[in-house]
Amino acid sequence: WTPAKTAANKERDVLSAYAVSIGESAEIRASDWRFYSEKVRAAKYDLDDSIVKPYFSLERMVEAVFDVAHRLYGLRFELRPDLKAYHPDVLVYQVTNDSGDVVALFLHDNFARAHKNSGAWMSEFRSQSRNIDDVGTAEIPIVINNNNFTKGHPTTLLSFNDCVTLFHEFGHGLHGMLSNSTYQRLASTSVLKDFVELPSQLMEHWVRQPQVLAKHARHFETNEPIPAELLAKVMAALKFQQGFATVEYTACALVDQALHAIEDVDGLDLTAFETATLDKLQMPAGIVMRHRIPHFSHLFASSGYASGYYVYLWAEVLDADAFDAFVEAGDIFDKDTADRAKKFIYSAGNTRDLMEGYRLFRGRDPKIEAMLIKKGLV
Repeated sequence: WTPAKTAANKERDVLSAYAVSIGESAEIRASDWRFYSEKVRAAKYDLDDSIVKPYFSLERMVEAVFDVAHRLYGLRFELRPDLKAYHPDVLVYQVTNDSGDVVALFLHDNFARAHKNSGAWMSEFRSQSRNIDDVGTAEIPIVINNNNFTKGHPTTLLSFNDCVTLFHEFGHGLHGMLSNSTYQRLASTSVLKDFVELPSQLMEHWVRQPQVLAKHARHFETNEPIPAELLAKVMAALKFQQGFATVEYTACALVDQALHAIEDVDGLDLTAFETATLDKLQMPAGIVMRHRIPHFSHLFASSGYASGYYVYLWAEVLDADAFDAFVEAGDIFDKDTADRAKKFIYSAGNTRDLMEGYRLFRGRDPKIEAMLIKKGLV
């Protein structure tokens, strides 16, 4: 919280200086922050989606994520046009391991359409199980990745954030495809909320790696690789305004914890409670919670994230620390590290204590430093 506040206050000073430079007030209000952020971002990084997107076609980014999965975990994806899905846009892949065994079916539902839910998510028609079915074989998982990209012609072009989403949901998909549990109730993503975002957020790291992008980020018309200067700008922009983003999220997590620590809620004034809690936290001026209490659906629409909204940031601690294991090995595709990640993160499901599994993968407890560096907070 303290490093994020420090970074956010510095970011506000930059926005304030920009506002003054164009003849506006130095005070940055919550309604000003994103407007001035976009102006500063455009000036600082000179990034235009119309220039970046041609290097990130959907087809090439799907090839990239399949290539990463193969190099890390030995998976191969064979398109099966003979297997018809629930919509013509949905592609069905047969997934095999290094031994040639079929380990999963993977459905890629990438495009927005009428009556489809918004957002991006992973789901399963069937979770993995070692139980034997009616024909004498163990049940392989049937995994679906849903995205809502706008279909383009002649090809679909993605923003870099879209690419991160593609890799993120595929990480959830790997959690299902690599699962190795006797019972479905313990398989795949049936883990504690503290852990469920680790496999997905860990996978995001590979889409940010220059050697992956140098191979797969190519112009959809000319096949030229993305220029090094443009790639450097894309990478540098990833840390832009991370103080703001971390503060608005962490404030929600801290208010969530404080709210669920109250034993007597009779007569509770939520507005006054929110204000008092944020004042105690010394919330930086000009930033509000990402979700104000009246529309904090994570807490009140279901019990899934009640007192647990912190898990996304905790997963960032875990994923940054976990990826550092590959960095420390000297190879982002190091086989020994990948084998441990497969065994203790992606395959184990809820069959052992999750922190015990992380320690077996990493050799120690997770540390926060890698996350702070990743976000540019130190």
